[in-house]
This record gives sequence, C-alpha cells and structure tokens, in this order.
Amino acid sequence: MVGGGCGCCPCFLGRSSVDDAADRDPVLLVSGIGGSILHSKRKKFGCKTRVWVRIWLADLQFKKKLWSIYNPVTGYTEELDDSCEIVVPDDDFGLYAIDILDPSLFVKGLHLTELYHFHDMINMLVDCGYKKGTTLFGFGYDFRQSNRIGKSMDGLKVKLEAAYKASGDRKVNIISHSMGGLLVTCFMSLYHDIFSQYVNKWICIACPFQGAPGCINDSLLTGLQFVEGFESYLFVSRWTMHQLVIECPSIYEMLPNPGFNWKVPPVIQVWCKQPTEDEAPSVELETYGPLESSVIFEEALRHNELNYDGQTVALPFNFAILHWATGTRKVLDNAQIPEGVSFYNIYGTSFDTPFDVCYGSKTSPIADLSEVCHTMPKYSIVDGDESVPTESAKADGFAAVERVGVPARHRELLRDKRVFQLIQKWLGVSSEVAKRSRTSKVMDDYQTSHEV
Repeated sequence: MVGGGCGCCPCFLGRSSVDDAADRDPVLLVSGIGGSILHSKRKKFGCKTRVWVRIWLADLQFKKKLWSIYNPVTGYTEELDDSCEIVVPDDDFGLYAIDILDPSLFVKGLHLTELYHFHDMINMLVDCGYKKGTTLFGFGYDFRQSNRIGKSMDGLKVKLEAAYKASGDRKVNIISHSMGGLLVTCFMSLYHDIFSQYVNKWICIACPFQGAPGCINDSLLTGLQFVEGFESYLFVSRWTMHQLVIECPSIYEMLPNPGFNWKVPPVIQVWCKQPTEDEAPSVELETYGPLESSVIFEEALRHNELNYDGQTVALPFNFAILHWATGTRKVLDNAQIPEGVSFYNIYGTSFDTPFDVCYGSKTSPIADLSEVCHTMPKYSIVDGDESVPTESAKADGFAAVERVGVPARHRELLRDKRVFQLIQKWLGVSSEVAKRSRTSKVMDDYQTSHEV
C-alpha cells in the first residue's frame, strides 16, 4: 500500500511542464559564413534548386548557379546566371535553412555531422521547452553579401519583430555563430534603437570580431575548403570556392583588422626569387602586414579568371569590395551594447589555428606572385578553434556579462555539451529530459519511503 500519493499526481507534473514551456523569452538563432541553405530560384518559372549545401553534383551546380560578380553600384554580389536569383528558404520559421545544411536522405543516412549545423542546438532548445514559431526562430541569409547590406539588415529586423510578437511582446534572446556575430554587430550599430527595443540577451559564439587572419588571407589567395576528409571529394572544390570568395564582401569584412592592437600583427609572407646579374638568383622573404596585404592580393590575382558559359570573366582582387569592407569595419568599431541588453561571449580554445601564412620556401621560392594562388601555404599557429584565433574572438569590445573559453573546434561549438550548459544557464532554463529524470528519481524515492 502507498499512502499520500495525491501530492505527486502526474497531472500536476504535466501542468507544471506545460507552464514552464510557455514561460520562455523567444530565441533567435543566427548562422555564420556558409551556415545557411541557399536556393537558386528561376526568375521566370519560380522553380528552385538547392545550390548550397549539396553533396550530389555539388561542384557543377555551384559553378552554374552560385558563381557571382560584385556590383559596386548596388553593393551586392550578383549571380553570373542572370536568369536566376539566390534565395534563402524560410521554412520552419527560419530554422530549416540553418538546421541540416544538406537535408538529403544520403546525408541523413550517413549522418555527416559536418552538415548538421544548428541541428543539435535546436533539439536542445526544444527539449528545454522552446516551441518553434512561438519561442524559437532561425535567421539564415545570403552569406556572400556584406554583413551590413540592406536585405540582411531588413531580414533580421523582420525576424526580430516576428519573434517578439509571436511570444506575446517578449524581448528576444539572440544566439549567433561565427560571422553571424558580425552581422548582429552591424545591425546593433546601424539600428541601435530597434536592437534595444527587441533584444534582451545576445549570446555570441566563435565570432571573428577582429578578423580571422590565417583563414581569410589564404581564402582570398588559394580558396576555401569547408569540408575535410573523404567528404571533400564529394563537395565543392577549393578552386571553385576560390572564384566565389574573391567576389564576396563578407570575406573581405573578415580580413584582420589593421586598427586592432594585436599582440603580434598577422602577416602574409612569400619567399620570392629575385633576378640578379649572376647566374644564381637571390631569394628574399617578403612580408605584408594587414595594411600592405592588398599589394600581395593584387599581384597574386592579377591574372585570375574563370570561364563561364563560354566567356572569360576576369576576377582580380576587388578594390571596390575592399573599400566597402573598410566602411563596414567603421560600422563594427562604432557598435555599442544598448543599456539593458546582456552580452555573453563563447570562444573556442585549445586548437591550432592559422595566423600568419607563408608561401614558397627558401629552397623552392616563388618566381612570379601569381604562382601563390596555386601554392599551399604554411601557417604559424596560435590558440583558437581552428578557424578564429582566441585573441580575435575574445576582443568584442563590449561590456560582457561573461566571456568563456570552450575547448572545441569552430563548428563543433554548435553541438558542444559545455556550450549547451552555458546557454541554458544564461537563458535560465533546463532540459525537459533532465527534469523528467530528476522527477522520476523523486517519485521513486517517494514511493520507496512510503511502501509498507
């Protein structure tokens, strides 16, 4: 016989769980570089093709639909295929675009974790009582574009308003990853009052506040590899990606900040073969700091071009984009956290992260700087998350409630248990799974103690 059982009736536990689930400030997840699904939409017929991310026919579709060229008049990077436009799907309240970046059965079957972007975090928040469309939203965007471009700023404003209204006029807690932190910073700088009106807390993860020197310098010179290991053979090639990033303002906006007080400024180095009157040429190590890097970019990319639809398209280093990015840096540097908004910073540590880049060697020097684009670099290494140096990610310049270093890689931070614990603490919530586990233990202890 069990006595006094009415005090732990399951119906009361259920009601508490429902009430807890309703009592949530809305959360908006903001992705970073490469962290949103992109569709190519035909302007005439409206049919769509996923061009980022995809495994099957990845390189072919990328070249055909996503290669772009910057328009200095509008400030936008525009597709070479003028019959299509790039759009970001807004299904599932914006969460679909940032969840599993290739939602094909192939990827799900193999469970390629590199493409499970915000997936684990979304599940964690749902377990904590958040409800999609009421207290949980996502914001994906065209990450080729500038972090301060009009469409992205307008899109973020609309999403903040939607989350605010759907939750009953409750202020929004933003969780951003990587370059998404720069986009949020631009919005906060340009629309300070709107940010203050709608935002309660901002949790920033792995943001390159002062740039990502090694990765970004090298991406402009030799390209970018988003996926490593055997999956890279199924994915977009480094050279194909290279032709896109040269025309992406977002990439230029993550160049190392020359105005930041680095412990040691990042550099690009090239072992160059110098002609002499003697038969044996001399070899010199040339060094370019953040202010001089445009010199090496210009020389290395002066002959860069691609073939699109039978036509040759010149893609040298784009000084118009660099000028725009300089303006973005001013916007970033002027940003301030509004009074009443709490800011938290999570940054990656304990992993070798590229900082300086060096091309050629003393025994195998570069004869012509255009050869740099076909040379794999050697890096000097600093502490970070393999993409963003800790020094840059910590240097937000804001009055943070907390800054916490977590030993994890850049994208792994989005599924790290320690990160989840910090987020739950700062949001003031806990997992429903953990609650049920604790409740079960209480019930077991209660019943054991009352058995007669």
